[in-house]
Amino acid sequence: MSKSPPQAHPKPHHKIDATFRNGSMTAVGIILGFSLNFITRWGANPVPWQLVDLVAVVPLLVGIGFQVWAFATMLKPESIEVEVYTRATNHFLLGLFGVLAGTGAAIILDILNLSAPDMLR
Repeated sequence: MSKSPPQAHPKPHHKIDATFRNGSMTAVGIILGFSLNFITRWGANPVPWQLVDLVAVVPLLVGIGFQVWAFATMLKPESIEVEVYTRATNHFLLGLFGVLAGTGAAIILDILNLSAPDMLR
């Protein structure tokens, strides 16, 4: 008598309510819009950039990248699965931290007069 191999039972996918996910998408989209607006206004500023500005720009751009990644993940239908939703939320929080760190660095550079004048206006 040969034993048949144990059959792997598919792991049940826990899902979140689509309405909850939609609210999260709205929040991520709004904050992403503010982040993109901030970096766009800064890039359009006629004041010349300096090398020290990279201290603020790099975390801003990395943070925006994570926010875009989170938003793109939440647009997918499988984002109602808890694992996918949690991963997207974590990417968004990393992005938010990056944007906050970059904005904070820009403010500190401005306070210490290490950046070009009127950089944040």
